[in-house]
Amino acid sequence: MSASVSTQQNSAAASAAAAKAVAANATAASSATSSSTSGGSNSLASLSSNFNDFLNLLMTQLQNQDPTNPMDSNQFTSELVQFTGVEQQINTNGSLTKLIQLTQGDEMLQASSIVGKTVDVNTNQLPLQNSSATLTFTAPAAEPVSIAIYNAAGQQVNNYSLQATQGANTWTWNGQSSSGTTVPDGAYTVAIYGGANGATPTAVPFIVQGTVTGVSAQTGAVDLQMGGVSTSMGNIQQVVN
Repeated sequence: MSASVSTQQNSAAASAAAAKAVAANATAASSATSSSTSGGSNSLASLSSNFNDFLNLLMTQLQNQDPTNPMDSNQFTSELVQFTGVEQQINTNGSLTKLIQLTQGDEMLQASSIVGKTVDVNTNQLPLQNSSATLTFTAPAAEPVSIAIYNAAGQQVNNYSLQATQGANTWTWNGQSSSGTTVPDGAYTVAIYGGANGATPTAVPFIVQGTVTGVSAQTGAVDLQMGGVSTSMGNIQQVVN
């Protein structure tokens, strides 16, 4: 009889521990599902595996308990509540995953409608397309402005100095380096600084312009491609044409 009681106690302890672990994994899986579809799917698979382990432990516990001294009803009820909670969490995670997929599908359809159109985007990545790139910056006053272009390796490709007018200014890069050669189309980083002669240069806010060439949802959110530049849909300031 003592061996049976010992088995019951060990099994009960294991089942309770498993229940706590599965409940913790349920919370983690729910968080992962809301942030990333692929990450949520992996967490959900792990949760389902742990859920099955918990079920097996619970059944083993019931099979090995002493009929003359069954498990405490309060403990058994608590484990059943945890069992039900985990099952509901798995169903909730599955529903969230489907909802995210449907939402991304709608966003993809909406984003595809602007493929081929010109957009203004809030990013420091300048898309050079067909050896041309355009940006708009806002100068606080009529003052000298310096525009620096960098490649993906962080090397300065070219630097331009011009006299800006107060307010909105539009500038177009012809894709040439400081040596006069034409660089390949792609993504380039841009920085703009302004200030009167002798004053400390200050960053000038700007937006870049580009033609949308595609959309993707590889990062759990819908992104736009403008040639070599990839940016979030939320960075669009306006659709120009």
